[in-house]
Amino acid sequence: MAGHLIAAGYTTYLHSVGGLPDTLLQAGGIACKTSAEVAAQADIVILMVPDTPHVEAVLFGENGVADTLASGKVVVDMSSISPVATKEFAKKIEALGADYVDAPVSGGDVGAKAASLTIMCGGKESVFERVRPLFEKMGKNITLVGDVGAGQITKVANQIIVALTIEAVGEALLLASKAGADPARVRQALMGGFANSRILEVHGERMIKRNFAPGFRIALHQKDLNLALSTARALGLSLTNTATAQELFNACASHGGEAWDHSGMVRALELMANFEIGQSA
Repeated sequence: MAGHLIAAGYTTYLHSVGGLPDTLLQAGGIACKTSAEVAAQADIVILMVPDTPHVEAVLFGENGVADTLASGKVVVDMSSISPVATKEFAKKIEALGADYVDAPVSGGDVGAKAASLTIMCGGKESVFERVRPLFEKMGKNITLVGDVGAGQITKVANQIIVALTIEAVGEALLLASKAGADPARVRQALMGGFANSRILEVHGERMIKRNFAPGFRIALHQKDLNLALSTARALGLSLTNTATAQELFNACASHGGEAWDHSGMVRALELMANFEIGQSA
């Protein structure tokens, strides 16, 4: 994502606790030692980290963005985190005279590399329009959903749909394979009908070929479904099938699968069936 901004001619200041890829530095990215240094230099500060505590640390921790953030700048959080915490972070940033947009993404590493991410945004329309040109270098489907926090709620909804569709595809291919049908041909047939989806196309193939290298790790999807379930509890909702999907992810994690691609959820179904997709019945 940073590479696309550099390629588009934006002066791009970079900081990562895991170290910066040489490719970004060779392309013209400018290394910074801290988040505070990035915020001091850049007019628009973009975060992309795993979870809510990481965003809080980058923004308000030692040498954080808030230490050097000046009035008139914009903070854009493209992580997938708590909608409730997002609103609190935004209030603190706005109290410093800066603006805040939450803009989580969907599309995985493939979408990031291809600049085809779906970007779901929450914030003021005027601020969204200011940062939209940057989003257009990273994604294709870019939507301002509502006020701050609306982007995170949309991402949670996205992750519910993705998890339940992975589960449905896994059950369908497992049933077909156990019944003696060729799962690859079943998938091919289904892709021509109403059951077709990107998950059937991409993750169905992963299940058949037994390719569970991430991708999008199960541990991250567990985090997102925890956000869905905790938000639902706060709203007095019951998300029964989301809870079931989370338990399947939990089963995978208990078998050492936290780092599997989330399509690996099918392994939990296979364990219960004592049968793997593609196995001879």
